[in-house]
Amino acid sequence: MKNKLSALAVRNAKPGRLFDGGGLFLIKTQAGGNWIWRYSYLKRVREMGLGPLGAVSLSDARKARDTWASVLAMGQDPIAERERQREAERAAREKDAPTLAEVADVVFESHKASLRGDGDRGKWFSPLRVHIIPKLGAMRISEIHQTDIAATLRPIWKTKHPTANKAWQRLRFIFQQAELMGYDCKPFVADAARVMLGKVDHQTENVAATPWQEVPALYQALDGMSSPKLCLRWMILTCVRSAGCLGARFDEIADGVWTVPADRIKGMRGSVQDFRVPLGAEAMKIVEIARTVDDTYLFPSYRKRGGNITEAALRKELAAQKEAGRPHGFRTSFRTWAEETDQPWDVSETILGHQIKGRVERAYARSDLLDRRRIVMDRWASFVSGTGADIVRIRG
Repeated sequence: MKNKLSALAVRNAKPGRLFDGGGLFLIKTQAGGNWIWRYSYLKRVREMGLGPLGAVSLSDARKARDTWASVLAMGQDPIAERERQREAERAAREKDAPTLAEVADVVFESHKASLRGDGDRGKWFSPLRVHIIPKLGAMRISEIHQTDIAATLRPIWKTKHPTANKAWQRLRFIFQQAELMGYDCKPFVADAARVMLGKVDHQTENVAATPWQEVPALYQALDGMSSPKLCLRWMILTCVRSAGCLGARFDEIADGVWTVPADRIKGMRGSVQDFRVPLGAEAMKIVEIARTVDDTYLFPSYRKRGGNITEAALRKELAAQKEAGRPHGFRTSFRTWAEETDQPWDVSETILGHQIKGRVERAYARSDLLDRRRIVMDRWASFVSGTGADIVRIRG
């Protein structure tokens, strides 16, 4: 076989077909070109692409021609054999490539140690389990395209946008972590899917809150020994979120202070700490009543032996009282009362567990204002229980 081309001839040639011999030729264009090998198999002429000029040199093209010519000499069709090899390589990659469901489990396991309650109480995985895994879980993560993600989330993107957005955020995080772990995937597909889904003009609705002026009447209506009633009163008095109150234990209370463990405080694990709550006389009454019912939990469940009540029980009790406000809304009730009655801003924010200073300031100012909080919380307790109206200073 006599070769006719040279590297110089290829570089200087004008657009057109350049033949090298042995069926090898180059279709050259202004922008580059492509190497082609023409051969005959079973009396049928076929043309096999060997790659673009910019990536495959004349020498490389000749080597590829000779390699596939040897395959042809053994009686096999080079194009069919190349496709068989490529398919085998794809199958091998897919055998080792995990599915989205598998990667999601790996990422969640590695991440949940930083989540409150190992991610269970906050239901971090729930949006994925409900909306993503059923449709995309069986697909190889390397094969998932932005159109797949967009098609999965589109039915709820506008109707249930907060949920859909959480699912998208979790999925994007999984892609990011999977890429760092060395899996073949690109977080870009999640970003591209969001562009395809488009923007949504979603207005966040605030949690329904009982007007602060109506809290005393509700507090009186919650008189009783049932766990839901006692817990709702406890939430009103302490201004602690339901996750902290529902699991309150007697061994967390000492010397008039309730220490809520960090794992029941809102926030990422490692970024929150135990939270001390001063308990006044009204709150201690609840403690004493609760001791007559259980010796572990202040608010035990009557259905789940050895456990505490759930937020569903609180909502059910509020519904029975025909109260539109939600348990979490009591914090808003307190904050509005504090604003209207000129309570110290920093103390009120600390009662709610909010951070009121920058990171550097907090590094030096480490007091949790316990004594000052006790004064304001006693005023609040006097107001809601109706035992000391003269304590409350209404803004004139």
